[in-house]
Amino acid sequence: MSVVLTPRPGILDITPYVGGKSTLAGEASAIKLSSNESALGPSPRAIEAYKAMSTDLHRYPDGAATALRDALGALHGLAPERIVCGSGSDEIIDLLARAYAGPGDEVLYSAHGFLMYALAARGVGATPVAAPERNLTADVDALLAQVSARTRIVFLANPNNPTGTYVAADAVKRLRAELPDRVLLVLDAAYAEFVERPDYDAGVALVDGGENVVMTRTFSKIYSLAGLRLGWAYCPPSVVAVLNRLRGPFNVNTAAQVAGLAALGDRDHLERARRHNEHWLVRLSKRLEQCGLAVTPSVGNFVLVRFAAEPGRDAKTADGFLQKRGIIVRNVDNYGLPDCLRITIGLDHEMAAVGEALEEFTDDTKER
Repeated sequence: MSVVLTPRPGILDITPYVGGKSTLAGEASAIKLSSNESALGPSPRAIEAYKAMSTDLHRYPDGAATALRDALGALHGLAPERIVCGSGSDEIIDLLARAYAGPGDEVLYSAHGFLMYALAARGVGATPVAAPERNLTADVDALLAQVSARTRIVFLANPNNPTGTYVAADAVKRLRAELPDRVLLVLDAAYAEFVERPDYDAGVALVDGGENVVMTRTFSKIYSLAGLRLGWAYCPPSVVAVLNRLRGPFNVNTAAQVAGLAALGDRDHLERARRHNEHWLVRLSKRLEQCGLAVTPSVGNFVLVRFAAEPGRDAKTADGFLQKRGIIVRNVDNYGLPDCLRITIGLDHEMAAVGEALEEFTDDTKER
């Protein structure tokens, strides 16, 4: 007789994370604007570094990612010993949940925050708690109002995915000041390199100011190394000690380390990616607004577009319309935004195509 193993209570209640759609049936060259991947692709230096390490695949990686941490420290003015690298920032989020939350605890985040926060909480038996937002932006007062004796972690995606909004530095500082010292504040700054606003800060000073703030970053977005899974965190020394006990001894593979190191050294490529994004973020937003669509102001490499509620003009219909034209965007039903689609900033011809398609869609629906 076979025995069916029973997982820990709550595991089977988790809805697995599903990434942005990548392919369309019968469409060999679909335009993929569903996963917030950087339009210009990786630095040529990163690609060459990746190729060059192919003869060393039989060697274990540097488990401490020493050269990469040193380079991150030099670039950002941080102590390398306070940096922990991970297999994407997702791994670091999971490790933080494992380290600081468990059954009976609560993990807090904003209502339309990154889905991985709730998944990480449920994975360790903690209860995810979503605080209301204001104008699709995390609300510090609402977050603080949800803090209870059971709260162990507050995750703040800043900028936030999928809304593209951000919380100003002074408000984040107030959140930190008014949180109990027993609560860990995790500032997820995955899109920080795209932001050029004088009132934005990724969170380094807050990490330096105490023992209960961590800043996470990623190479998946502006550095365009999503396929290699590479992220990092800047932490208080006590948190570094905990994460290094929990992470796998070789959690970041050699290819990711060498490509990440090369990408950090190519500042010209990063600047081209930033300028390209800035140009098309403004241009696409204006074009869609001229179509009568509501576009949430974004500081990331994507826009959140709201559609009408009535059948035939709604987000689901628009998504199908785009797919028939070989364009894949992101349905965000699972973020509680069923009337919206998220569109990644892509290459020039891709932005032209999605703009033309949505102009056609809105013109068609106006005539009905």
